[in-house]
Amino acid sequence: MCFSASASFVAGSVLTSIGVASVKKVNTKEHYLFASIPIIFGIQQIAEGFIWLGLNDAENGSYLQIATYLFIFIAQVIWPIWVPLSILFLNKKNRRKSLQKILVILGAGLSMYMCYCLYWFHIEAKIIDHHIAYYQAYPISNKYYVIVSYGLATILPALISQIKNMWVLGLSLLLSYLITAIFYQSFTLSVWCFFAAVISIFVYLITLHLRKPLETHVSRRFAVN
Repeated sequence: MCFSASASFVAGSVLTSIGVASVKKVNTKEHYLFASIPIIFGIQQIAEGFIWLGLNDAENGSYLQIATYLFIFIAQVIWPIWVPLSILFLNKKNRRKSLQKILVILGAGLSMYMCYCLYWFHIEAKIIDHHIAYYQAYPISNKYYVIVSYGLATILPALISQIKNMWVLGLSLLLSYLITAIFYQSFTLSVWCFFAAVISIFVYLITLHLRKPLETHVSRRFAVN
């Protein structure tokens, strides 16, 4: 969903709707972070829609810089901490909780570093070959550290989680990350959003599964009474 303003706005609306539906399905406050992932994807897509409009109409693009910083802030500051933390909260009895806590710490460190870069270094969005390329004057020496840390923080938590079908979410994240990194190196931030819709469907389905245990318990209780 990265090829026009209209596509981004439509994707944003759909993702937001899925996110609202996911949030309505949760039983406990610990699940809200995970269930709201599609909503954040939706906001990110809407922001990119405004980036498209600003780049195509320079005279009325006063919102371009705000939309650009919002999109990158979500992509590079929010996701590295939000994803591992939201998955950590899902299952308190997870035997791999210690590793998940390490990934949360890694994500938090990366988020702080990316926030620092976003504040101090120049960023710019441009349309190239029907995609939006984000040029960021971040320190090149830390490039591979950032790539590896970002992948570990946003993908590994889902792959090691013991929540049913969470591995499907993790695998889809991994494949999409590899495809965009290999074939769309100049457009990774924008192209990866193409997979947000599929990922959000998995979030909704997993949220439905998380709801079932409590519903089953309540049903059995009423049956006994």
